[in-house]
Amino acid sequence: MSNGAQYLGESSSSTSHSNQQDTGDDRMIAIVLSEEYSQLDEAVGMRLSNLAPIPHVPRINSFIPNVSHANIEDQRLLHRLKIYGLCEVKVSGDGNCQFRALSDQMYRTPEHHKYVRKEIVKQLKDHPSLYECYVPMKYKQYYKKMAKSGEWGDHVTLQAAADKFGAKICLLTSFKDTCFLEITPQGKAPKHELWLSFWSEVHYNSLYTVQDPQIKRKPRKKHWLF
Repeated sequence: MSNGAQYLGESSSSTSHSNQQDTGDDRMIAIVLSEEYSQLDEAVGMRLSNLAPIPHVPRINSFIPNVSHANIEDQRLLHRLKIYGLCEVKVSGDGNCQFRALSDQMYRTPEHHKYVRKEIVKQLKDHPSLYECYVPMKYKQYYKKMAKSGEWGDHVTLQAAADKFGAKICLLTSFKDTCFLEITPQGKAPKHELWLSFWSEVHYNSLYTVQDPQIKRKPRKKHWLF
């Protein structure tokens, strides 16, 4: 066997072993996360019970605010958080913030965002009839793009998340005319409520009451997961 052929054989074997390892890791992650899944105490919902949500229409990202607009909306969101006695657990703005915020709400840590993204993309891929009408591009291209780390989540992925996890996703927003958005699972009653803040079309954080001990926690690290 030539050096090149030997290298290709070793590379193929290594790739196969890596794929098997990834599959095993994914299965272990799913088991661990299902054990850690806990329902919120709905304290945030009680504080916002007087707000009427507007209908949610899934859509992809299309508008990026300028600095002036973003600063105004930042102040508006901070004002709303103060009024309702709420606090954000801030997550990294690395393009994965929607998935990190959802992970924090479901698993009390943003570090399972890869698993959350994978499950949402699987939902998109397995049920195209529910979402493709909202995507103004080739649908396969869309969900393949969403599978990439760092790709911004949008209102379509939020709907897919609500459907996949059986959760009502509630957004306290910075929008002038839209304080509160609510995304519910299609065709079934929600089993959980997930609360996020949504700033100026560009960033999500996880939302709790100021008194909630979750905002003072230190993330639990499981280095073997990621």
